[in-house]
Amino acid sequence: MRGRLLAPRIGKWGQIQEWMEDVDDPNDKHRHTSHLFALHPGRQISPLTTPELAEAAKVTLNGRGDTSTGWSKAWKINFWARLHDGNRAHKLIGELFKVSILDNLFDTHPPFQMDGNFGYTSGVAEMLLQSHLKAGETRMLHLLPALPAAWPDGKIDGLRAQGGFEVSLEWHGGKLVSAFVRSNQGHPCQIRYGNEIRPLTIPRGETKRVF
Repeated sequence: MRGRLLAPRIGKWGQIQEWMEDVDDPNDKHRHTSHLFALHPGRQISPLTTPELAEAAKVTLNGRGDTSTGWSKAWKINFWARLHDGNRAHKLIGELFKVSILDNLFDTHPPFQMDGNFGYTSGVAEMLLQSHLKAGETRMLHLLPALPAAWPDGKIDGLRAQGGFEVSLEWHGGKLVSAFVRSNQGHPCQIRYGNEIRPLTIPRGETKRVF
């Protein structure tokens, strides 16, 4: 049944098609972008594995625009993080806090929704660490895939990754200076930073410095 589902397609103006027929309006600014599910939280679209589809996803997002309610902005933060564009994701974070977060910190979509709050935190995590891709059966831990220029220095501890990993990172001047990975299940993984890829197996319950 899965094989009969329509896979992502590129339409006539370079976009990811929303519908089976190529009828998308390039002037449609609606906040819904469910046809990018393959980009996030799915893994069918990635700059690393399907660059043409990734470019088409950018066309779709640029066509819809950044203006939207809070929950939709949160989705777009995650989308741009998955496209490795940290500066665009950071721009949307700024807009989220300026116009889509109330004084009590609830996300706006009258009267309020929590989707934007939860989605924003997901987006920040995706900017710092991505683990949705695999090389065969081996999980890839992609470090700082969408670090924005606005965060030149930083540190994060205990960020969870798929496959039973915990990751702690520190960076200065926009460059990674240390990375520690703890394995809770003992599975092999690949560590990716920039264009560098390192295979790694850490015994269950142990932590190793990988950069």
